Amino acid sequence: MDYLLILIGFVVLIVGAHFLVDGASGLAKRFNISNLVIGLTVVALGTSAPELVVNLVAAAKPDTTDIALTNIIGSNTINVFVILGLSALIAPIKSQRSSRRFDIPMSTLAPVAVIFLCWVTDDTLSRIDGLLLLGFFAWFMFTTIRRSLKHPETAGVEDVKPMKIWMAIIMITGGLGALIFGADLIVPSAVSLAGKWGVSQSVIGLTIVALGTSLPELATSVVAAFKKNSDIALGNVVGSNIFNMFFILGTSAVVRPLPGYAGMLPDLILVTLSTVLVFVFVQSNSKHEIKRWQGASLLLIYSAYLCYTILKPEVI
Repeated sequence: MDYLLILIGFVVLIVGAHFLVDGASGLAKRFNISNLVIGLTVVALGTSAPELVVNLVAAAKPDTTDIALTNIIGSNTINVFVILGLSALIAPIKSQRSSRRFDIPMSTLAPVAVIFLCWVTDDTLSRIDGLLLLGFFAWFMFTTIRRSLKHPETAGVEDVKPMKIWMAIIMITGGLGALIFGADLIVPSAVSLAGKWGVSQSVIGLTIVALGTSLPELATSVVAAFKKNSDIALGNVVGSNIFNMFFILGTSAVVRPLPGYAGMLPDLILVTLSTVLVFVFVQSNSKHEIKRWQGASLLLIYSAYLCYTILKPEVI
């Protein structure tokens, strides 16, 4: 039953996020907000909505804070090693100059900031730490929007159609309700599953929960790779990782301080390593691409990490 509830929860989450993004985008367009701003705010936040709502539900309860942390850490790990790895196998992933100069370094800074904040507060992400992460996020959004307004041709934003206000409100309300309902199914079922498997919540959060909430990014990036729009795949993953660490983890810590779990430091170091590898890969050739063999190496690293996580649950 737990497996079924988690599966249903993920389906409801994805459907809810889709309705929320469409409704909010249509409403924003109705009030003459540009496609660029909608894409950088509403759509970007909407693709991270599954992680956000699962985290808020997990952070609201004192006995499930491990899932709030590991969902984000696991999602960022999966985003790079699995999603970029698979996308690069389909087609070499191109990178834009702005990504190499700003976005990838910011995605590397994010886990480093979390490591530092936890270290100075006795392995706990406090409410003040959460506010600091949200401050980083606000600066990132300001810089990104300013840069995109100067160079709109690099934003890659799709055309958004206006929607009737009543329809947009129904879709937004329905999407939010579905997200909350899906998260309410996933979090307790994940805790129950951890007990049945005899492993910690962190193992389930790093694997099953993280993979499920990363499904929108996986679908978007793989489709983009098949369409030879591989730069979208990279931007999608890097942007999601920044949103996850700064906005979602920051918001979760403001809701409730998040005590660290055993083995969190190695997991955060791996997240940092993943973005460093991406930077090295795109700088290692004249085309600034992630090659197929490099994508395969990302998948191999994650496979080794997954085996380590499952076979050695006591150290996680």
